[in-house]
Amino acid sequence: MILVALEEKIQRATNNPNAHLIDYFDFFAGTSTGGILLSILLCPDDKEPTKQKYTAKQALDIYLNHGVEIFTASKWRRFLSKFGLLSELYDDSVLEKVLKSYFGNRKLSELLRPCIITAYNIELRKNHLFRQQKAISHGESRDFYVKDVCRATSAAPTYFSVAEIFSLAKTRYPLVDGGVFAHNPALSAMLEVIKSYNTYKIDDIWILSLGTGLSKISYNYEDFKKKKAISIGPALVDIMSSSSAESTDYFLKQLFHSVKKTNHYIRIEPSNLSSIDPAMDAASVSNIQKIVSLGDKLVSENEELLDQIVKGLLEDKKKNKEGDSVWNFLKR
Repeated sequence: MILVALEEKIQRATNNPNAHLIDYFDFFAGTSTGGILLSILLCPDDKEPTKQKYTAKQALDIYLNHGVEIFTASKWRRFLSKFGLLSELYDDSVLEKVLKSYFGNRKLSELLRPCIITAYNIELRKNHLFRQQKAISHGESRDFYVKDVCRATSAAPTYFSVAEIFSLAKTRYPLVDGGVFAHNPALSAMLEVIKSYNTYKIDDIWILSLGTGLSKISYNYEDFKKKKAISIGPALVDIMSSSSAESTDYFLKQLFHSVKKTNHYIRIEPSNLSSIDPAMDAASVSNIQKIVSLGDKLVSENEELLDQIVKGLLEDKKKNKEGDSVWNFLKR
């Protein structure tokens, strides 16, 4: 909903109903749900491949229209999962069907802007970054179907099975959710930009970082100790993801503070989830409605900041036309 608000503000400020976010940000990065979001935003149109197919509002609709469908488990699956007879709670074929409906056979190399999407290789025990630029420069050995990239980055342990995907060159990759190492991929994105465009320094970069909310669930020691390993899996994912995101946020704030550019890193996410169920799979109709209300509240609370961001984007666009390039990037 922050993305929708930004896009609408840009359209009003430019008096151009066809203006889109990707016209104003140069580099994108996403983990898990953020990887899906940026893939939708960067997906090319079937008839005009230089233009984007979906608006920010249509990216939001994947959650409003398909959230309940993706996160519905039969009583039988829940029963088997409870006793450790299933390693994942949800049928990944539903998610895969939704992703195919959005992306078809679009390739990573066809996305409209440079970007990275995170995942983790469980066999090689190493981070995996899907790079749009490398997919272009290295061909099929580094290119993938976007639907497979999104399936991999969102393969959250205990929720979905490991994504076994293949590059267009038929190389196999067993991957799980990139949130296991980069719940907030802003730091990975910044390093990627510096490495790829080695003439740019930290103070040349502006980052807008969008988070999915700070979960402050407290886990009781005694309860945690008594539960079976399979039942504490989601709790461990929550703890690991939150700590990763908080660390990245802290490191980036310190980095930009060190070059006296604290306003070059903006992190927006709700800090108080109130009555919302913060579980990753809490996609009931009522909970989604609560999340929409929270998103609307977050937009209202950050109205002035969003206006400042749009003003900065328009000024940067003008400078870019004059040859003064400043890198901004959008991510989860």
